[in-house]
Amino acid sequence: MIHVDRDSYPLAGFSSSEDKYLSLTTDRKASRELVVGIILSLQTTFGILGNFSLLYHYLFLYFTGSRLRSTDLIVKNLIVANLLVLLFSGIPHTMSSFGWYQVYSDFGCRFFLYFRGVGRGVSISTTCLLSVFQAIMICPRKSGRADLKEKALKCVVPSISLCWVLHMLVNVLYPMFVSSNWGNKNITNQKSFGYCSAVRHDKTRDSLYAALLSVPDVFSLVLMMWASGSMVFILYRHKQRVKHLHRTNVSSRSSPESRATKTILLLVSTFVYFYTLSSICYVCLALFHNPNWFILKISSIISLCFPTASPFLFMSCDSSLFRLCFAWIRNTKFLNLLRNL
Repeated sequence: MIHVDRDSYPLAGFSSSEDKYLSLTTDRKASRELVVGIILSLQTTFGILGNFSLLYHYLFLYFTGSRLRSTDLIVKNLIVANLLVLLFSGIPHTMSSFGWYQVYSDFGCRFFLYFRGVGRGVSISTTCLLSVFQAIMICPRKSGRADLKEKALKCVVPSISLCWVLHMLVNVLYPMFVSSNWGNKNITNQKSFGYCSAVRHDKTRDSLYAALLSVPDVFSLVLMMWASGSMVFILYRHKQRVKHLHRTNVSSRSSPESRATKTILLLVSTFVYFYTLSSICYVCLALFHNPNWFILKISSIISLCFPTASPFLFMSCDSSLFRLCFAWIRNTKFLNLLRNL
């Protein structure tokens, strides 16, 4: 009787080709994760540096006794919200892309998602508050809304506090229903979001939870669009009035209010663009039972775009930041020269 060995040459050749295919697939996945990790690390690094630089600028103005604008407190609140998103979303996503998956334990999923949700929600509400406040501030004195200016100044701190309390309460859903996929767990009744998963409920409860998380954002977005439209209309009417003035001594330079309004309009436009892309990704994540790698990573990258870009938008439109930096450098050099004499 002839014995036929199962580990004959043809089977060995097939196993070898399969190993090569698995090796190539693993290398491609590792390369993709490396590229995404580099992108996320660059976003996180530049975003944290930009926001801390802008925060230092405002703190420098405060401690040197410089005159602050009425919107500075709102901008500082936006910086803090951006830093929350970058620290609790950018850093863990970057670590997981470089292979440190253990960061997404049960505690890590709940902790990071909660503070990321709070930072994202406060960022949306603060951008809305900034646009509404600026729309009230640039209203003509003769308009019926001019009396709102004094009331708006008094409502800044309560509005900021309300934003924080509201989003801290709403995002409690994350610690309640989110857990980690790390380890051997039964996740048949859970919806996976990469390294974390959420408990599945019936469609009615899931819809209510989704509405609870999205209604404050939608409300802020509607207010933001209304305020932006009002600012565009006010600036257009102001430009038409200036055209009808036939005085030769009218300066062609725009006023500080006009420059601040254009900065906020640029900020809101950037926010709406990235928020729309982010919302599309979140809808895809909600519709698919197990979203694929591409949607998860694109969603992570897009969610960091606005917190990274917003401080540089403020700095590019506010020349006083660069003037203060140069003045500080000149004063430092002058003091050093005096000490050396």
